[in-house]
Amino acid sequence: MLGVIPTEEAMETARNAGMDLVEVAPNERPPVCRIMDYGKFKYQQKKRSQKGKGGHHGQIKEVRLRPKTGDHDIEFKMKKAREFLGHRDKVKVNILFRGRENAHHERGREILFKVIEDMDDIAKVEKPPGMEGGRIMSTVLAPK
Repeated sequence: MLGVIPTEEAMETARNAGMDLVEVAPNERPPVCRIMDYGKFKYQQKKRSQKGKGGHHGQIKEVRLRPKTGDHDIEFKMKKAREFLGHRDKVKVNILFRGRENAHHERGREILFKVIEDMDDIAKVEKPPGMEGGRIMSTVLAPK
């Protein structure tokens, strides 16, 4: 804190210190300046802005099921889906229908609604259950 000093004197002090004179609050009266390394300041500012964004870009992980999949197998796959959601990834739950299973879309819808209900504590529904093409029913869950 040097107090209020003329601009030329502040520039000379900064030059002697091998630093830059940076205006940090131009709208104040008198304007507030700081003697610092401007390159380092810009670098830290960039790092701070990136910290909020997070380094992990959420991916879409896929969990595949069939209408005949057993309850224990579904629980095991949902445990894996919880891990994905914990890592801030989205989870797409697909139910594949083959052959005569295509006549039992209600069974697939039941499974998806049960999955959504089980994941309600850590996930929100991004895309409600629906048919994609003729053989796949899916839903997308995103972390809360």
